[in-house]
Amino acid sequence: MSLFLDIEKDLGSFHLRVKLDAENETLALLGGSGCGKSMTLRCIAGIVRPDRGRIEVDGVTLFDSEKGVDLSPQTRRTGLLFQNYALFPNMTVRQNILCGARRERDGGKREKKVNELMESFGLLPLAGRLPSQLSGGQQQRTAQARILVSDPRILLLDEPFSALDAHLRFRLEQEVRGVIRDFGKTVVLVSHDRDEVYRLSDRIALMENGQIDAVGTRHQIFAAPGTAMGAALTGCKNISPVTPLADGRVRAEDWGIDLALPAGVAVPGSLGIRMHDICPGPGPNGFRCRVAEELENPFSVTVFLVPEGAEGAVPLGWELDKAAWAALRGDRVEVHLPPEKLLILQ
Repeated sequence: MSLFLDIEKDLGSFHLRVKLDAENETLALLGGSGCGKSMTLRCIAGIVRPDRGRIEVDGVTLFDSEKGVDLSPQTRRTGLLFQNYALFPNMTVRQNILCGARRERDGGKREKKVNELMESFGLLPLAGRLPSQLSGGQQQRTAQARILVSDPRILLLDEPFSALDAHLRFRLEQEVRGVIRDFGKTVVLVSHDRDEVYRLSDRIALMENGQIDAVGTRHQIFAAPGTAMGAALTGCKNISPVTPLADGRVRAEDWGIDLALPAGVAVPGSLGIRMHDICPGPGPNGFRCRVAEELENPFSVTVFLVPEGAEGAVPLGWELDKAAWAALRGDRVEVHLPPEKLLILQ
């Protein structure tokens, strides 16, 4: 199973231009609100028609502007899970799932498939309930079963946990991971949650302003997001533009400190350092700083540091566990930013 996508859609103030391919894997589109993630899924599913380009899934051309191919959503066999699940409110759980099995002409086979899926999703006791009588998790399971009963070529997950309370998200994420594993084909996941994307995907495409900025394995993208926006999307809170210095170092303008880059690295436009990558004590790129503020998290502490001699600078956020901070706590501390931990950003 595979996906090839090369499309454009011009909406005047917004231009979607996406080129991607995927094999039997979970590819995540990670980006902020309004960057074109959901529209990309809708183009694959046939809900939105691109202006030009080609979409192919498992060797079947779903859309080709040059050849005049534009299959209807009903014939594309793309399983799209909407953010709000889009269940029919006047139909029961069983009826909703039966709608997904409408391509199966044999009534006996259709009922058997629906019952098997309802059993595997724990929905048989809820068969007669309407969507309004279900919890958020039960609605999601119903929507997933309705998609899978249609035997889709590709699974498209549009912010699958956005409609759920925080306490349900982790448990249902585990269930979705099982669905993805059992599906065994190409899955495209849309999200703006970096932790969710990291746990569920094999590869990540960073998306901004309707275009793909970078594509790589989840480890590659988090280790080297490439751009300041990519770093922010992957959770980096400390990002500063830099100016080259005569001695080969750079000046981090926002933080008011001079830093050495990793060996052989060209001067970037910006640098980033993840909060947990700041190290206590002396070392490369070390400096003393004033503790401007500390915030207690449930299982860690975030400390905001202002380098000595750089009053008015943007504080650096430093996250460490509570025991480590208790041993170091003071009005002033010494830390260092290991060159190999710096994110080189363009």
